[in-house]
Amino acid sequence: MNINFTAEEQAFRETVRGFLKDKLPADIAAKVKGGRYLSKADHQRWQQVLSQQGWYATHWPTEHGGTAWSAIQKHIFDEEIAAFGAPRSIPFGVNMVAPVIIKFGNEAQKQHYLPRILSGEDWWCQGYSEPGAGSDLASLKTRAVRDGDHYIVNGQKTWTTLGQHANMIFCLVRTDVEVQPQRGISFLLIDMDTPGITVRPIITIEGEHEVNEVFFDDVKVPVENLVGEENRGWTYAKYLLTYERTGLAGIGGSKAALHHLKQLASRVQKNRKPLIEDSAFRRRIAALEIDLMAAEISNLRIIATVEGGGMPGAESSMLKVKGTEIRQAITDLLRRAIGPYAQPFLEEEMAFDYEGDYLSDIDAAPLAAQYFNMRKLSIFGGSNEIQKNIVSKMILEL
Repeated sequence: MNINFTAEEQAFRETVRGFLKDKLPADIAAKVKGGRYLSKADHQRWQQVLSQQGWYATHWPTEHGGTAWSAIQKHIFDEEIAAFGAPRSIPFGVNMVAPVIIKFGNEAQKQHYLPRILSGEDWWCQGYSEPGAGSDLASLKTRAVRDGDHYIVNGQKTWTTLGQHANMIFCLVRTDVEVQPQRGISFLLIDMDTPGITVRPIITIEGEHEVNEVFFDDVKVPVENLVGEENRGWTYAKYLLTYERTGLAGIGGSKAALHHLKQLASRVQKNRKPLIEDSAFRRRIAALEIDLMAAEISNLRIIATVEGGGMPGAESSMLKVKGTEIRQAITDLLRRAIGPYAQPFLEEEMAFDYEGDYLSDIDAAPLAAQYFNMRKLSIFGGSNEIQKNIVSKMILEL
């Protein structure tokens, strides 16, 4: 195994950097680096830039509009995206439902949905979690009953990220209640404009409207919107979650956040010295950086395995656990670095003079919101406790 980058891979990194310098809109980068809210229009504008370059669907086969990049090239691209302050692509269409359609969908579904994902015509959201069925996803209760050429769907989904923007939702639904729970689930593609669908916002602790509840009341879904075989949805869901969990490690984003932490700690004063010179705080930064370096090496090992034809298994769960813990710890130290000035919702305190060292609202305003928002990382995509169970079953019980 060789985890050093080749000359060709370093040249690819320079190509990506040149593209980002030329094409990344400055106003979008400023929002990302400042932790500001990105609108739907912001995301769509950046998607169009990537699509025009042919760099949007990095995980897709070339015959469907993918890049044909190696796993290492994808890793490099993700690193540079984070370093330059480009938004991460909204994953639900391009990185989640699309791989399922490509692998398990029929030709008509591929021809219809994949071009619409590439063009941005469809904005997807995910219908997995329900009240009482989050980490224990197999206990979901949303029902889909076959009625001629349609399924009639009734139930509720929750924590539906950016569902307020979506025109399509991919859903796990129960189509057989007489069998083992995992064997009675199907994977449906549902138009959000179908009568009977209601989206209700959930305002999260940092005050943002990011997630939603989605209700289905006698929603008619054409049978042709079933992906794969009826009652085989659990297999497709697990395939999709492997993509999601590996992405949640967020190595590139954590490296960018750690760089921001060091910059901030060098500017904030404690006892008339930069905070980064405080031995206790410096030790905490060092411990985080060591953990992040170890996670990055693990990520590169997995990439090398994929390059050799392997598939990540328990490793994706391990990366998800460690990666999310690291990102949460970084946001905690960012918040601690400026102390009470990171309090949320105090607009008059968003620009201040901290013991003679000016820190702008770009530093202060988003830190509490980021801290609160990042609490979710250890829960979504399957809670970290569940991931540890997966690791124990796949490795320790062999």
